[in-house]
Amino acid sequence: MSRLLIVDGHAYAYRAFHAIRELRAPDGRPTNAIYGFVKMLEKMRAAVAPTHLMVVWDGGLSAERLAALPDYKAQRPEMPADLRPQLDGMVEFLAAAGIASQRAAGVEADDYIATLARRAAAESWDVVIASSDKDFMQLVSARVGLLNPNDKTGTIWGREQVLAKTGVEPEQVADWLALMGDAVDNIPGVPGVGPKTATELLKQFGSVENLLARLDELKSEKLRQSLRAAAAVVVRNQKLVRLPEVSCELVPEKLVVQCGDCVALRRLLGGWGFKGMLAALDAPGEKQAELI
Repeated sequence: MSRLLIVDGHAYAYRAFHAIRELRAPDGRPTNAIYGFVKMLEKMRAAVAPTHLMVVWDGGLSAERLAALPDYKAQRPEMPADLRPQLDGMVEFLAAAGIASQRAAGVEADDYIATLARRAAAESWDVVIASSDKDFMQLVSARVGLLNPNDKTGTIWGREQVLAKTGVEPEQVADWLALMGDAVDNIPGVPGVGPKTATELLKQFGSVENLLARLDELKSEKLRQSLRAAAAVVVRNQKLVRLPEVSCELVPEKLVVQCGDCVALRRLLGGWGFKGMLAALDAPGEKQAELI
């Protein structure tokens, strides 16, 4: 059985950067994010045991989303200066370790991950998406699960976990987000509609389309007026939060973890001053396999 692990690269890079506050190479370069990223990747591989693996990086904001909402993700701060140069190091490590990575210009990582996950699931692969991004809950199915780093149990989320988190089915998550908005992406929702109200509305009406067509059935006049006034916003939000198909090929042989280039790995790890990883690289058997 093929099992594909797809890692949200930038999400884990940021997570690693903030988890380890100060670590530098012998020459003074910051290496905290690289170190944390490599260790997190080792842990994920051990937990998921994938037959195939890809790390996906953001290639920029979607032109379509920016056209629909010019303020989309506009509130996000600039990438920390000490993190930016470490991204290249992570990509170098992945190449030396024989792990596929992808960055498509102008394509958000979420959209590429979603497309790859759907195509793999259509080929009867099991897919695990490693990310804390709630947008991915809309992809959960019998074939697609989520590894949420915020869940310390290490559970791979399925329908049960999505339902417990949101109160709605995975296929309703995009509508749930469209109603309440998403502050992380600077997407405003319907005034007065938070997670609980959005859940109650979808339980009653099933979908945004049904809700907007049957507003007169709502008992609350205030909520009815709010939804009627924000109907265009909700429809726009659906387009913003759904994860569309993008150009992406499922090439199994490119997703298999290849034999690592030990010479390149030694050069990188030595340059960063990662002595423990160097020792693991030279260790026999399973310990070495954890790294490469």
